[in-house]
Amino acid sequence: MTIFKEIVDEEFLTVSETKELLADIEAERAMDENRELRYELARAIEHANRFTVLEPAESQALVDDLRDIEKVDEPTAYKIANLLPRDRDELRSVYAQQRYSLSGDELDEILNVIAQYV
Repeated sequence: MTIFKEIVDEEFLTVSETKELLADIEAERAMDENRELRYELARAIEHANRFTVLEPAESQALVDDLRDIEKVDEPTAYKIANLLPRDRDELRSVYAQQRYSLSGDELDEILNVIAQYV
């Protein structure tokens, strides 16, 4: 007999939003003396703390601004907001698996939006 897990809901999050959620979980676990942090959870919290640059509201505003650009879809906008690429090469690596490539002007437009927040 095989037990299948079903995806009920899916939501994209930025690293800063994830950090906020993990901080709530960490505080909840700290209240209960008998529950300790599992290794995976501790590593996730450490990762979120290390790589969070923007506040959750700023990162969501960045995603919204990126979504206004024609060639940026939702998953790519969240990926860009999490990585915050600083030059064309870093941004091209985000689009490496896409079926299309961006022109220099399109790359610069995205980088200008990112520069407003960093």
